[in-house]
Amino acid sequence: MGQKILVVEDNELNLKLFCDLLRAHAYVAEPVRDGREAVATARTFVPDLIVMDIQMPHISGLELIEQIKADGELAPIPIMAVTAYAAKGDEERIRDAGAEGYVSKPISVLKFVEAVRSLLDAAAARVAEEPAPAAAAGAPAETESPEPETQEAAAPEGEAAPEAPDGAGDEEDGTAPAPDVT
Repeated sequence: MGQKILVVEDNELNLKLFCDLLRAHAYVAEPVRDGREAVATARTFVPDLIVMDIQMPHISGLELIEQIKADGELAPIPIMAVTAYAAKGDEERIRDAGAEGYVSKPISVLKFVEAVRSLLDAAAARVAEEPAPAAAAGAPAETESPEPETQEAAAPEGEAAPEAPDGAGDEEDGTAPAPDVT
């Protein structure tokens, strides 16, 4: 199964185009037509990336980006804004809200797919660089200690292993002799 991408777009043609493109490149695309459902869908779908339209009715993509980035569970998910906004400063405002990527409409198919791949690769690299949760919290990592193979290995430091009863063991290493099979 490919990486999961949530596509939030109110325009039916754009939604179909984005989802078809993503599926053609082996991604699992989940469409959301109404921005008011985006946060709840993100929680249940748990995407690796969110593709977000900015101009939508009811709630703007900018507001959704801010909500998602303010949510502890959803904040790590990268967001790529896709918008017809082309005014000076719009990209900066969208990135300031928390979007990691920006593609303007009309999209270039190659640029769109490359931006998706780049954001997913960057997110995977960040995850790979993060220390393990126990190490990050300063707690020692739990490791299983191997079971001692002999009594000597089990003896506390500075103490000798208990002696085997007379005739029960080999005097050199304290282990039981092999049975006589004649």
